[in-house]
Amino acid sequence: MTKTGKVYLVGAGLGDVAYLTVKAHHLLAVAEVLIYDALVDEQLLECVSPHCLKLDVGKRGGKPSTPQAEINQLLVQHCQAGKQVIRLKSGDPFIFGRCTSEIEALKTHGCDFEVIPGISSALAAPLLAGIPLTDPVMSRCFAVFTAHETEALDWEALSRLETLVILMGGKNLGKIVHQLRRYGRSHHTPIAIIRWAGTPQQQIWSGELGNILEQTAGLSLSPAVIVVGEVVGLRNYLQPETISSKAQNSHLQAMSSNLPLAGKTILVTRSAGQSSQFSDRLTSYGAKVIEMPALEIAPPSSWEGLDKAIDHLSEFHWLILTSTNAVDYFFDRLQTQGKDSRALAGVKIAVVGEKTSQSLKQRRLQPDFTPPNFVADSLIETFPEALPGKKILFPRVESGGREVLVKEFNAKGAAVTEVAAYQSCCPSSIPPVAASALKNGEVDVITFASSKTVQFFYQLVDTIFTSNVANALKGVCIASIGPQTSKTCHELFGRVDVEAEEYTLDGLSQALVKWIENY
Repeated sequence: MTKTGKVYLVGAGLGDVAYLTVKAHHLLAVAEVLIYDALVDEQLLECVSPHCLKLDVGKRGGKPSTPQAEINQLLVQHCQAGKQVIRLKSGDPFIFGRCTSEIEALKTHGCDFEVIPGISSALAAPLLAGIPLTDPVMSRCFAVFTAHETEALDWEALSRLETLVILMGGKNLGKIVHQLRRYGRSHHTPIAIIRWAGTPQQQIWSGELGNILEQTAGLSLSPAVIVVGEVVGLRNYLQPETISSKAQNSHLQAMSSNLPLAGKTILVTRSAGQSSQFSDRLTSYGAKVIEMPALEIAPPSSWEGLDKAIDHLSEFHWLILTSTNAVDYFFDRLQTQGKDSRALAGVKIAVVGEKTSQSLKQRRLQPDFTPPNFVADSLIETFPEALPGKKILFPRVESGGREVLVKEFNAKGAAVTEVAAYQSCCPSSIPPVAASALKNGEVDVITFASSKTVQFFYQLVDTIFTSNVANALKGVCIASIGPQTSKTCHELFGRVDVEAEEYTLDGLSQALVKWIENY
């Protein structure tokens, strides 16, 4: 049976993943082909499967972009190949989304399609700036238009309307002001410019037609939504608290206690496929987060050692697990061998790390011992039993590690059996979003949650910098989850700027907040 393709024209909202609709999020997760515009936030690209074909058609004013006819052809081609295609557009597809041509092409070729609404910046940007577009007295109507081609607009008619919402007008602000003044708007008419609405980079300038050009001289305003009308003056009354004129720029507001990391771009190195809870926490603090998988986890090259240990589980006194990967691969292999947690009767379990403990509890098992501060180095000195004669099973990464820990256990009279439960590998490439941010100096902070991610990150980025990595990252904060990770950072980068006091991801996020406050 031939697979039927379908094209979804999806509104991405303001660009930030936080303003994506639930339906759009679901469609992205199952997309086979993603065709997206330049203003779509890079985080949205992380919502699709690693196997999804991603095509950047870069529709951005003033810059080279893919011809519309070619975009139409791509949509038809992939739909006819039986693919689930997402055409991702900023804002709402039917508000200056250039959908007509694409839909005509799809209908001409008999392609199934559906349009998914999104939040338009024309409505959301003023709201986020505290500006109501309607008011019983000041604004009984408003008009939305683009100023991409100012000469095509009827400025005389527009100037008579109470409230104007202007898209794509950042580069033509001077012409907008000139035309409005020409057709009778007072130089005292309030005006606001909202740039990058709904993102940590959001900036707001407010003034009057008579002084806004002076306020914004020499500044980059795009992408921006411009609001003109008396309702702009209501902003000071509708904000949660009064903001001085010198603090109109939201980057300064971002330093408030509610969003301590706003204005900062943080590159999070992590294991491929790992949960994004840490990134979500940083985002909730206002940061722009770029995720970079710097570690891939795979089965060991041979199961022989682990299988043999599982066959003799009853001979061990303790099972030591130092990572969530060790928990997952050990128990999955246990099940593959036809056994379950009952095979551990009589065997006590020690875990290192809060996440490791949580992973074990998800399997309805409680650890018998967790060292203080979640640090492996304190495992021996705080171990709850005398070690002489104890047999310890230690499933670990195939490449080894924790040599000091094993050596100290053996020195105390314990017999440690090390077996490979999984292996860690370096990804083959850097996601384009991360590579671009690093090369263009857009990253403020890089976080590391393990020594392996430090090593593999260094290996990956060494291919994109012309100078050595340490020099290329000057001015970028290096943030580590704990002492072992910091040691590797010192070896490769020559420094660590932030180390978590509590060696967990929550501890690392708190350390970053503290660092920003003292920066």
